[in-house]
Amino acid sequence: MLGFTPMIARLCLALLLAVAGLAAAAADAPLAPQAAVERLRSGGYVLYFRHAATDLSKNDAGMTSFDDCPTQRNLVDRGRDEARAIGAAVRALGIPIGKVRASPFCRTVETAQLAFGRAERTAEVRGGPVRADDPARYAPLRKLLAQRPAPGTNDVIVSHGNPFYAVAGAPYLAEGEAAVVEPAGDGFRVIARIRVEDWPAPR
Repeated sequence: MLGFTPMIARLCLALLLAVAGLAAAAADAPLAPQAAVERLRSGGYVLYFRHAATDLSKNDAGMTSFDDCPTQRNLVDRGRDEARAIGAAVRALGIPIGKVRASPFCRTVETAQLAFGRAERTAEVRGGPVRADDPARYAPLRKLLAQRPAPGTNDVIVSHGNPFYAVAGAPYLAEGEAAVVEPAGDGFRVIARIRVEDWPAPR
């Protein structure tokens, strides 16, 4: 009978490490939209949305305040339709919604109001650069993403692409795309991303 040689021991160890690596990769892989919806139905998550479609030829350089909508980059009609479609999908899928926070820019507030019927303007989730000079610039957003919602609900944040990229990394969210975030109190994990067209039909 063959003994348990050092070479066999090394091969077994390598195999165990490979299996463990595959299991960890599978655990970190993003969920498909339907699987994410099943999680959301039980509550406990944060839905981070980038605002819906805008006129990308415009910018906010001339704005004088957050209420000065005519000088901002605003939703186009397609974006308004997208926001309504997102809200209809969330309701049809039975996803319970708690707090709805929005960056104070007009395009984010309008997206939230069209999708969820309300918006709490929140400076902590406002837009900004991808790489901020102040390392604490997005600390309030990180805190909100790590904060567990009320039992049986999911909180919503409607903001911009840059802040989320700054705190969660690539890929950059498309307009109207949602990231499903699992808060952990002292941190958070992105478990899925759902584009406007990928919300599943109710089952």
